Amino acid sequence: MPALVNYSGDDEIFSGGPVYSKDSRLSCSIDSHLDGHGPPRKRARVSSSLSCSDKRSEEGTPSIEVLPDECLFEIFRRLPGDEARSVSACVSKRWLMLLSSLRSSEICTNKNAKGGSDHVGAISGEEDMEFENDGCLTRSLEGKKATDIRLAAIAVGTLSCGGLVKLLIRGGSSTCSVTDKGLSAIARACPSLRVLSLWNVPFVGDEGLFEMAKECHSLEKLDLCQCPLISSKGLIAVAKNSPNLTSLEIESCPNIGNETLQELGRCCPKLQCVTIKDCPLVGDLGIAGLMSSASCVLAKLKLQALNITDFSLAVIGHYGKALASLVLSGLQRVSERGFWVMGKAQGLEKLASLTISSCWGTTDLSLESIGKGCRNLKHLWLRKCCFLSDGGLLGFAKATGSLESLQLEECNRITQLGILDTLSNCQSKLKSLAVIKCMGIRDVSLETPFLFPCESLRSLSIRSCPGFGNASLAKVGKLCPQLHQLDLTGLCGITDSGLLPLVESCEAGLVKVNLSGCLNLTDEVVSALVRLHGGTLQVLDLNGCGKVTDASLVAVADNCLVLNDLDLSKCSISDSGVAVLSCAEQLKLQILSLSGCFKISGKSILSLKKLGKHLVGLNLVSCNSISNSAIELLVRSLWRCDIVF
Repeated sequence: MPALVNYSGDDEIFSGGPVYSKDSRLSCSIDSHLDGHGPPRKRARVSSSLSCSDKRSEEGTPSIEVLPDECLFEIFRRLPGDEARSVSACVSKRWLMLLSSLRSSEICTNKNAKGGSDHVGAISGEEDMEFENDGCLTRSLEGKKATDIRLAAIAVGTLSCGGLVKLLIRGGSSTCSVTDKGLSAIARACPSLRVLSLWNVPFVGDEGLFEMAKECHSLEKLDLCQCPLISSKGLIAVAKNSPNLTSLEIESCPNIGNETLQELGRCCPKLQCVTIKDCPLVGDLGIAGLMSSASCVLAKLKLQALNITDFSLAVIGHYGKALASLVLSGLQRVSERGFWVMGKAQGLEKLASLTISSCWGTTDLSLESIGKGCRNLKHLWLRKCCFLSDGGLLGFAKATGSLESLQLEECNRITQLGILDTLSNCQSKLKSLAVIKCMGIRDVSLETPFLFPCESLRSLSIRSCPGFGNASLAKVGKLCPQLHQLDLTGLCGITDSGLLPLVESCEAGLVKVNLSGCLNLTDEVVSALVRLHGGTLQVLDLNGCGKVTDASLVAVADNCLVLNDLDLSKCSISDSGVAVLSCAEQLKLQILSLSGCFKISGKSILSLKKLGKHLVGLNLVSCNSISNSAIELLVRSLWRCDIVF
């Protein structure tokens, strides 16, 4: 090793220095003799005031520790194989950090190692080791575990595999101590890194990204969340050196602005997914630069809580020809005109999924324009669109001809009539309808013109709409004869008389039914449900239906052939009902929840054991009438089943 052989300097140790032997007394006498009669020596790197009683002198300090970092670096890069480097990294923090500074390109292989490379190959038993193989490892650090030391250890430990392919760091302002030094170690050792995710790492800045840009040219996905020290300079460096970048997520990074998006549009021709949230410096110029790039192939775009205006939506509507999914949330400066122009531009011809949340500019006029401009739109989710009414929803339904899924959440101007008109006008395509927390729906009897049934609808979900009662359910039920999934969670106002017509009108056979929180339903409608749909019903959720008793379980046992998930939490069932279930030979339940069923006691243990032949999940939380010893006995018997108690 020339660097070691040729080393010289003012603090070089003279060859006539103290000689150590196994006999400490002999070493002391020799040392004393040489000090008295030998030639003068140059200043030693370590102090010469060591006495014979000093334990370190008796044992002998390893001479390699006195070498400067430059020499150790040359030694480490010539070690015979990755195992030797990993073992060396365990010696001290200093050695670990030095080894982590090695780039894969700096390691001497058998072909180019100088001074004894043949000997190194013979010792390691390896020939022509390759460090260019693609990485296949994933590492994730969270909280206090996210430190530079751990990153350095990962860098050294994964070097033999070509480095990481995926690194995720989930830190915290008070727990994460990762800095640019740790990220740089990963960059140098893992040039094959393809996925990097940094969440809440307040001490990582541009220097770490500069090193990533210099070494990791295979980066495909970059996720930055709450990184206050990272600015546009660091991200631009990554963009210029990552031609394969396909996905970028930026959230709560206050120093990243428009110039970053403009550079991404120019330098990343494969960029397909972009998410930008809560970045105050990102505005219209950045969105325009990203979308108007000649190489723009963006398929997914999510913009949330940004200071953009109508201009950005106009650009998206004109240049978003490759967009398939678009999410717009919390855009307070975008008006009705912005959404209207986006639809009018006719550029979103491939858009299949659109989500609009908390945007004041979503009105009847703008939604109808979107319906006319996005002819291939299949999935629409509208949340907190407070100016949208029945007229806009109906206009959209008539304008679009391909809508398959519609979800309305907290759109409080939508009424019962708007829901009915939408179902009737989307009769050929609509497969799923969800109405959640829409307070404008009132249970009133309206004189409606003849409405066509929606034969295509397979899933209906009406959740947490307190005004949705029997009259509304009866009207909706008549329009949905081919339902497979029904979710009426939290509808306290419906009773047996409202649900029964819907159950009877479903011709195809219900597969999944969720009646959780429907407090006024009784055994009558549950018995009718399982009698009519027992041949297809697979999931039944009766959580919180306090009026459901053992009579419903008798009907379940007699009629259900393929039921595998049954939730009876907080129902008024007893040991007798569980016993009836256990006697149903055709019933092969996999998941059973009896949480809060206070009438169930230890008498049901034998029945549960019988049911346990097929069970993989059993919930006995708050079943206070069952003793702990009985539950422990059940746990030992049903060792394949996950029992919660």
